[in-house]
Amino acid sequence: MATKRTVIVTGFEPFGDHTINASWVAVQELERLGLAQNVDLHVCEVPVEYQAVQSLLPSLWKQHQPQLVVHVGVSGIATTVTLEKCGHNHGYKRVDNCSFCPDSQCCMEGGPECIDSVIDMDLVCKRVNSSRLGVAVSVSKDAGRYLCDYTYYTSLYLGKGRSAFVHVPPLGKPYNAQDLGRALQAIVGEMLELVGQAEDDHHHHCSHQHHQHAH
Repeated sequence: MATKRTVIVTGFEPFGDHTINASWVAVQELERLGLAQNVDLHVCEVPVEYQAVQSLLPSLWKQHQPQLVVHVGVSGIATTVTLEKCGHNHGYKRVDNCSFCPDSQCCMEGGPECIDSVIDMDLVCKRVNSSRLGVAVSVSKDAGRYLCDYTYYTSLYLGKGRSAFVHVPPLGKPYNAQDLGRALQAIVGEMLELVGQAEDDHHHHCSHQHHQHAH
């Protein structure tokens, strides 16, 4: 019996020109489609506000104790579904929906400049693209230094790398809600598999070490 896995997937509320945020539409579609039976999926709409993110994320991680948190955001310049490899700590100059911007222009004072996801995004990308889903997936190392990047960095920091970020294009450019939902279903499924393998390896390694000490 496979252990129950908990995953949180978030989208963002509308901001700027994005009066409908494709990320939240895609996440709601994912919720409708569902993930594997042994997966407990929680979805949440994140405000486009630095301070709200700072208070919301720790409570999400604490409340659900997820194996993985996947944040989804919209990018006006994306034409593919893009897997972000890392979050950045500095360079937050753009004001949010409350016209607020952190004085320090950074996410976590004293934190590392960059935090990488524990998930091999190149591998996820390769697997999803070879599954002939009809949605193109690519990878990136620049989540854009706005709420997306800020949220990603915060989650990577809180979850010790067990987070992922997916950028989606605006609706109809070229993908509709169903396409994006199917893409997220495939992507999150692959990510959970990789996180699960890493945990199994870790447990095996630990029990093996313990066994050696017993002699």
